[in-house]
Amino acid sequence: MSAEHAARDFIGYGRSPPDPRWPSGARLALVIVLNVEEGAEASIPDGDDASELALTDAIPGEVPRGKRDFVAESLWEYGSRVGFWRLHDLFVERRITLTVNACGKALERNAQAAAAIRDAGFDLCCHGYRFARHFLMSEEQERAAIAAAAASLTRWIGRAPLGWQSRYSASERTRRLIVEHGGFLYDADSYADDLPYWLAVEGRPHLVIPHSFTNNDNRLPGGKLGTGGDFYDHLAAAFRTLYAESARRPRMMTVSLHSRVSGQPARFDAVVRFLDLVAKHDDVWIAGRAEIARHWIAVHPAKDKS
Repeated sequence: MSAEHAARDFIGYGRSPPDPRWPSGARLALVIVLNVEEGAEASIPDGDDASELALTDAIPGEVPRGKRDFVAESLWEYGSRVGFWRLHDLFVERRITLTVNACGKALERNAQAAAAIRDAGFDLCCHGYRFARHFLMSEEQERAAIAAAAASLTRWIGRAPLGWQSRYSASERTRRLIVEHGGFLYDADSYADDLPYWLAVEGRPHLVIPHSFTNNDNRLPGGKLGTGGDFYDHLAAAFRTLYAESARRPRMMTVSLHSRVSGQPARFDAVVRFLDLVAKHDDVWIAGRAEIARHWIAVHPAKDKS
């Protein structure tokens, strides 16, 4: 087991979190992530043993494993064909910074989307080559998957991804392997904090910028939240709490979206309403995760434990 996973940390910053000193005196840093996974998921035509149902409205068990679930397949395709563009246009029109968590295979199958991400200058985070569970891979399989993912995104976007985020959970060696690969400023394979933090990986400092499994539209297909209105209420409550706390100490909030989820019209409305809420506050810095990483490296370098 790698050192960074050998012991769990239940304390973190404790009662004395650092002052992030966000640019221009912002009270709250907001990271909005769009996961682009469609086309990289498991499917029988790609040689997998079942259709992938993750974060779709398909009915589990309705189609037996080993047979193509055309409902699931077409829901994934909706995310790529329609949902991505609905969300893309919103963020471009409002000139809002967006971090794209992209799977290499997804971009290879949608050159138009890759070009749109490139032309918009969206922040780029590597989300694997396929939408695959790295914790089930051998070390050699995972090493190869990381290399293939980074190479694919670099080829299709024209610049290297600066962050890494695994599907659901990293393996015990993922951090070591992305440090070994090089080029990544951070990983987002943690849900443990509201602020970035440093770890030692193979004796080298490594930055973690936590993601959110809570402020995440993945709660909609799974039934944890019922409607887009529920999702808006959830995001707005988190925003109000963090913004209020930021009067004493600046905070960070992360929101996670998926093309096949928030790209659906009724759920998209929640995203629009949330952005409207944020726009009423001048002291919120909407930043890409790479911007957050660069800021943290400059203001709170690894040797600074304050």
